[in-house]
Amino acid sequence: MLTSAQLDYGCISNPDEAEQLGELLTQCFGSALNDWQVYLNRIGQDNLRLIRQGKQIVGGLAIYSMGQWYGGQSIPMAGIAAVGIAPEYRGTGAAYTLMQCTLQELHQQGVPISTLYAATQVLYRKVGYEQAGIRCSWQIPTQTIQLRDRTLPMSRIKPVNYEVFQDLYSQQAQTTNGNLNRNPAIWQNLLEAPTNQSIYAYLIGVESQPEGYVICTQSSNAEGLLLNIKDWAFLTPAAARRFWTFCADHRSQVRRVRWYSSLMDSLTLPLVEQTAQIRQQERWMLRILDVPKALEKRGYPLEIETELNLQVQDELFARNNGNFILSVSQGQGKVTPGGTGEFRLHVRALASLFTSLFTPEQLQRMGYLDSTAAALSKASLLFSGSLPWMPDFF
Repeated sequence: MLTSAQLDYGCISNPDEAEQLGELLTQCFGSALNDWQVYLNRIGQDNLRLIRQGKQIVGGLAIYSMGQWYGGQSIPMAGIAAVGIAPEYRGTGAAYTLMQCTLQELHQQGVPISTLYAATQVLYRKVGYEQAGIRCSWQIPTQTIQLRDRTLPMSRIKPVNYEVFQDLYSQQAQTTNGNLNRNPAIWQNLLEAPTNQSIYAYLIGVESQPEGYVICTQSSNAEGLLLNIKDWAFLTPAAARRFWTFCADHRSQVRRVRWYSSLMDSLTLPLVEQTAQIRQQERWMLRILDVPKALEKRGYPLEIETELNLQVQDELFARNNGNFILSVSQGQGKVTPGGTGEFRLHVRALASLFTSLFTPEQLQRMGYLDSTAAALSKASLLFSGSLPWMPDFF
């Protein structure tokens, strides 16, 4: 097993290291070297981290600095992506060292939370991540969409520039636990068309005051032509109805429409019949790096005035260990050390509670926390909210 003393963690220091890391990560993810240069330019070399053994690059990852919405508040968040270890170093503890060093750096910078999609939960649970939200792929046969409402106009946007859609997206995202306050690189990834496809983008509503948008591509598979919704936001019922009409108007050629949303997608509610189905789902994970800061930056129900006495366990960061009093008033939280610690849980369990993925009762039933009945009731009120999800993958 390699130890942190045998590995050097840091940034890319020269072009040769950038090339080495590119070769390593393209091997890990089965992509082309040409794609690496695009990725490097988009995310920026300063946002890549690696570990070396001597002059040999052992592994690396990327960091997206952005935000994530919880309780109506955008919390600074570090998105971890492209975690890769050279095949000959796998099973040596190198991945754990890479993640541990990255989290320590982020913790020192004062970043409250970190989110990632996990190829394996075992590694990320070892460094304090836990399941925190959902990304679902939905589909519906176009022939079954019976809505016909063209009250609102739709206008095609060319060229496609994410700044046109950013405000509409933010208005929707801030009401949804887990949605990203997107990094520009996330937008650029979103607006990149796959090979041999084109991006189509539309505003819904009058140009001076749009009520939504849709960004899509078209592709073919064994089932026929597909309409792939890459991104969407609908601020009014009329915009949602116009979207479904837009999809139905493709029915002469397009067999199915696909999009990403929540496990319980309210967008499907206006449909006449339950013909929309989930194709697949995956859960992303979150790590609370700074317990007091994360709890203070999160939003809470405005009508709740209470205190919750927590006891948190975290093997990686001493600052997160111990008893805390979370005082909530007018939707804002204040954290002070001390208290009775009657609501006891590991920092991993706190992640699932923090995002509202699981209720306190569910976590206690699975042995993830231990609490008095009174504290459990308070936590249920404080961390109530929409099921956390995001349409983005990174």
